[in-house]
Amino acid sequence: MEQCQEKILHMSQVKRAVDNIPDANTLQSMTDTFKALSDPSRLKIVTALSTCELCVCDLAAVCGSSESAVSHQLRILRNLKIVRYRREGKIVFYRLDDDHVKSLISQSLQHVKE
Repeated sequence: MEQCQEKILHMSQVKRAVDNIPDANTLQSMTDTFKALSDPSRLKIVTALSTCELCVCDLAAVCGSSESAVSHQLRILRNLKIVRYRREGKIVFYRLDDDHVKSLISQSLQHVKE
């Protein structure tokens, strides 16, 4: 690991970096989002939802899990505003909350494939 040879702070860069760091609440929300997406089951759900809207039954089939297990993961994702749902009669359809989540999934997939 390389270390600085001289202990000279580059104050303008330090200030710019510090100014770019979000407040504590925002950092915690970001951490919670990354924690949620670090679980393979939840990541599989989110990746599936990045292609189309799906109901719990469909997600269970896609993930090879029980509807109960998928519902549990969806509750976590819903609470973090990663996914949202709409009801059509007795069926509940899930989709990604917004394009930011889709972009995050797409960019992380591109990153690991490089």
